[in-house]
Amino acid sequence: MSTHPREPHIVTFGCRLNAYESEVIRDHARAGGTDNAIIFNTCAVTGEAVRQARQAIRKARRDHPDAEIIVTGCAAQIEPETFAQMPEVSRIVGNAEKTSAETFMRGTNAPRVNVSDIMQVRETAGHLIAGFEARARAFVEVQNGCDHRCTFCVIPFGRGNSRSVAAGEVVTQIRQLVENGTQEIVLTGVDLTSWGGDLPGTPPLGNLVQRILKLVPELPRLRLSSIDSIEADPDLMRAIGDEDRLMPHLHLSLQHGHDMILKRMKRRHSRADAIAFCDEARRLRPDIAFGADIMAGFPTETDEMHVANLSLIEACDLSHVHVFPYSPRPMTPAAKMPPVDGATIKSRAAQLRVRGTAALAARLDMHIGHTVRLLAERPTEGHTDDFSAVRLNHAVQPGSILEAQVTSRDGTTLVATPKASVAA
Repeated sequence: MSTHPREPHIVTFGCRLNAYESEVIRDHARAGGTDNAIIFNTCAVTGEAVRQARQAIRKARRDHPDAEIIVTGCAAQIEPETFAQMPEVSRIVGNAEKTSAETFMRGTNAPRVNVSDIMQVRETAGHLIAGFEARARAFVEVQNGCDHRCTFCVIPFGRGNSRSVAAGEVVTQIRQLVENGTQEIVLTGVDLTSWGGDLPGTPPLGNLVQRILKLVPELPRLRLSSIDSIEADPDLMRAIGDEDRLMPHLHLSLQHGHDMILKRMKRRHSRADAIAFCDEARRLRPDIAFGADIMAGFPTETDEMHVANLSLIEACDLSHVHVFPYSPRPMTPAAKMPPVDGATIKSRAAQLRVRGTAALAARLDMHIGHTVRLLAERPTEGHTDDFSAVRLNHAVQPGSILEAQVTSRDGTTLVATPKASVAA
């Protein structure tokens, strides 16, 4: 006999924006009376992400034969026919529809496939949510969509054109979350550094960061999700250097370390641009750590280009490397370029991961024997200001910000002793 979910269960794939939107979906589904439902918020950045979503849907149907299975997110937006062909799926909901309260009202007579033209969406609302289940950290969507057309990327077809949430709405959302106990806010978006381009006066992202820190002085910690370094504005650079509450960790959308591949990707930065940005950010904030998305096996990539890609990890002093093996995506120009064979892509991705793991280990080892500041997300788990994972050797109150003495490293996690905290 199967067990039914007592309330909507959300399964989230992909980016931090999806994590935020899953909370919006959860609130709407609860308020609308949607029960005994499993909602898959999918990702389409790689073919593997779509495969994993389909696999999870089939398993969910086996485990919960009577549950309603709703599929949404970028994969549902871009490939609704893929999921419509799955007998396990009850409904397919587009990205514009998934954050609408009406979509999840009990008794709504919506079609099985409810996916509109995302390119017609012109606004992004500042969806107010009561808070996240894990109160320590919360994501806040400030931007959605993308106006750029990188040759490998299908996400603009899932998210539509770039659109920003007004600064006042962002501040209101953050203030509410902080009042509910959130200690750290992560600003998120599809192309975060394009925030403000469609607003009156075209304010840059750095302006938003400074306004948040000024208007919500009770916010202890502010963090940025992935940014495009070539779009970093002077206000943002000043905030990196001057604002202690802006956490010293940036995840960069770099993609590759060779100029020819960057050109074929239709990226807007060069290798030298990436290195110069990291050097300048490190000058402003010596304790800053960098993560990055790096792709292996983009079409036409030679051994020489791969070596340049590997060396970017050291050149930019990256310590949190997210490696993507290239996979062709529908509707993208790169899918028509001369491919690298699958075995080579796999080998190059493995080499990048080894190099990235070594870089992370070196970064973590720098903390051993030193005191770090961290946010405890669970009784014995948290992240430092530079987003290093920490395991505490005795429990503290989740949501507390504390100092801890790092004693050792266990793989990719620091082991530390709290200096002072509220007991769990």
